[in-house]
Amino acid sequence: MHAMVRRPSAQRSLVHWIHLGIGGLLSVPLFVLGLTGAVLVFEHEIDDWLDPPPRPAVAGPARSADDVLAAARAAAPRGAAPVFFMPAPAAGSAAEVRFRSPKAGFVRVFVDPASLAVLATRGDGGLVRTLAQLHSNLLARDLGGREIVGWLGVAMLILGASGLVLWWPRGGRWRAAFRLERRARGAAMLRELHRTAGFWGLAMFMVVSFSGVFLAFPQTVGDAIRTVLPGRDVRAFAGPAVTPQPGALPLGLAAAIELARTATPDAEPRSVGLPQRPDQPLRVSLAPRGTAGGPVPQLLVFVDPWQHRIVEQRDPRTYSLGETIVAWQRALHAGEGLGRVWRTLVFVTGLLPMFFTVTGVAMWAVKRRRGRPVPAARPSFETAGK
Repeated sequence: MHAMVRRPSAQRSLVHWIHLGIGGLLSVPLFVLGLTGAVLVFEHEIDDWLDPPPRPAVAGPARSADDVLAAARAAAPRGAAPVFFMPAPAAGSAAEVRFRSPKAGFVRVFVDPASLAVLATRGDGGLVRTLAQLHSNLLARDLGGREIVGWLGVAMLILGASGLVLWWPRGGRWRAAFRLERRARGAAMLRELHRTAGFWGLAMFMVVSFSGVFLAFPQTVGDAIRTVLPGRDVRAFAGPAVTPQPGALPLGLAAAIELARTATPDAEPRSVGLPQRPDQPLRVSLAPRGTAGGPVPQLLVFVDPWQHRIVEQRDPRTYSLGETIVAWQRALHAGEGLGRVWRTLVFVTGLLPMFFTVTGVAMWAVKRRRGRPVPAARPSFETAGK
């Protein structure tokens, strides 16, 4: 007798159409998000290759952080406010101060920490910065672009979950479900490639998609996590408030760094977030000595510039489970902190939407050309009769 094709259930058909509809309607923006995300895994290397950071001509003892900040202020655009200070990471390197300007956007000023000479001033443009803006807000930050990207991340989660349902083998054929059927040809092979890549890339796809949703909606997703796993809001920008003291002289940058260094003698400062309002503390990020970039997330020390004291310390080694999950989301999304293998996996995951788009469109084109559904590649979707 001929093979009898098993009809899909109503629920499975609904999942199929949800998967097909989301993938078809959002294929272009998801393609863009995935590709830009893959490139941005190597953003620092690309940025340094396209525009290498300047280096001091002659090495010498470093001046204080306050002197470096003053030199950078003199070279920054009028009205620009300093946002970040990064000491020279090694001997023979430049210190960097980042400013936010109402007209020029972000401006990076590189200063020789020994001579205080301004080595370079760079604006907010460039290929990498454009790709970052395209990935994070579709170049429409003021038009709700970040929220749109967040909802695209939700769509990716739905695609991943529905894809798992469609992959789920029927008839107990589990062994065949985990491998690629090499005998398949044409449209069946396209379907095999789409299905197999979707399964083996699913875990990374869901992790990267969820972290992207978190970065777009940090407060909402963070509150949801803390409902299940109680903990503090440990995002770097969610620091404690301080009280300005009338007539008091705010603590200098160098003194704040020294306070943080004293509190964490086994670590070195990597950056300082400068307060943008009088009620904000200085935020010193540190990493253990001997590490190039430090663990992710880094240690944080919040310094009250008015009372000249530390108001809070955050050590990732003491975080609760919920706090750890929240603190790791940005690093997981960017491919940081877990070595080259994780970084490579995040890069490959960024290419998956492109792969799914190509194979999905190809299957649709075959169906249109033949005027009939794409054949199933697996005997698991059939029951043979005699």
